[in-house]
Amino acid sequence: MEQPDKGDLGPADAAPESENMMDGGGPDANSELDMSLDGDVSLVAELQQRLTAAQDKYLRLAAEYENYRKRTMKERAESFSRAQGDLAKQLLDPLDDLARFAHVDPSSVDASTVVQGVEMVEKKALKALTGAGLEIIDPANQNFDPKLHEAVATEPALSSEDDHVVSRVYQVGYLFNGQLLRPARVVVKQWNG
Repeated sequence: MEQPDKGDLGPADAAPESENMMDGGGPDANSELDMSLDGDVSLVAELQQRLTAAQDKYLRLAAEYENYRKRTMKERAESFSRAQGDLAKQLLDPLDDLARFAHVDPSSVDASTVVQGVEMVEKKALKALTGAGLEIIDPANQNFDPKLHEAVATEPALSSEDDHVVSRVYQVGYLFNGQLLRPARVVVKQWNG
């Protein structure tokens, strides 16, 4: 059988060569493509390993943070409870003294003794509370400060220098470690000159 000349090939026979030529030509192109795919597969595998490692690291960090958050919340609650217990413990002595005065026989004790006893209990309680951070706001004859004082009334000032000065304190106020618990309720002088 005669072999046809390359010029005798029909269009169907010529297509595979033309496809190879379009791809970059020749049989070596397929082996390069295979090597490129092998490189891509190893790159994908490496990236997958990195992604898995990063996800594992993220999950560990998230778990550690959650444990830290729970631990600090528990420690904060325990610390708050201990602080309350310490304050209550400091108030036990004044409370005992109050109990003693509450159960005395009024016919056997004179009023001045009871008043002195109550003053002593007040001093003990204030000492315990000021040791814990309580501050008394007693602004008599000081300038009115709306952040710390509540004006319940005004009265005329005798001079312009007395304008906005506290003349009387109806009820003292309290700060606890810098936090306002209750403003002082006061009467403020007002100059209308």
